[in-house]
Amino acid sequence: MINEIIKEGPSVAEALDFALEEMGVQQDAVQYEVLDEGGRGFFGAGKPASVRVWLKPGEVARVSAQLAEPADIVLEEEEAPLTDEELDKIADEAVGVVNSVLATLGIQSEIEEYEGDDNEIILDIVGDDLGVLIGRHGKTLDALQVLVAAMTNRRIGRRFPVVVDVSGYRYRRKVKLEEIARRAADRVVRQGRPVELRPMTSFERKAVHVALRNDRRVTTASEGDEPYRQVVVHPK
Repeated sequence: MINEIIKEGPSVAEALDFALEEMGVQQDAVQYEVLDEGGRGFFGAGKPASVRVWLKPGEVARVSAQLAEPADIVLEEEEAPLTDEELDKIADEAVGVVNSVLATLGIQSEIEEYEGDDNEIILDIVGDDLGVLIGRHGKTLDALQVLVAAMTNRRIGRRFPVVVDVSGYRYRRKVKLEEIARRAADRVVRQGRPVELRPMTSFERKAVHVALRNDRRVTTASEGDEPYRQVVVHPK
């Protein structure tokens, strides 16, 4: 359970939404402090906004109690799987958001839609000269991801994993991260001690966690505060 977190985003609203998503709670369950209002550049091209978000005192006890409930109770409260029609509607809303952003930038491209390994909707923007949407080390793409996810979630009235990619950049990055994760796990087994990976974005950290979640030799945990939050691989 995450009681407190610091998050960055293109704006205060997006940074807050990003924090709520990682904490897994609604806004009425938290209090927050604006650490930096950031710049006004599109996609956070200027200085990003930063917020500190923490659970309200009463919520800490409530969430802890929920986590302590037997698994069968938790399963009874899970939402029913979405129908194909509902998934299509979410995808359409997400595509509409991406198209509106691209139109604002004057960028013409196509969007290829498919389902990811964890049932997330992946929207891959394809076309010519799209490097501007990726940015240095994928920073612009990360900001675009936050913006599209926040706007889509507001439109559909719920949280659903939508991943934005540009010409397969995230896929190629994911393959490389999986290789890094496997090498780190092998190193942990050889040395018998934890291995810290470099600070990563939430997308990159998730790729590492997923890559090693079925490796019975190790466990993984995200540690530290943004923007220096990193994955640590521990021996079992």
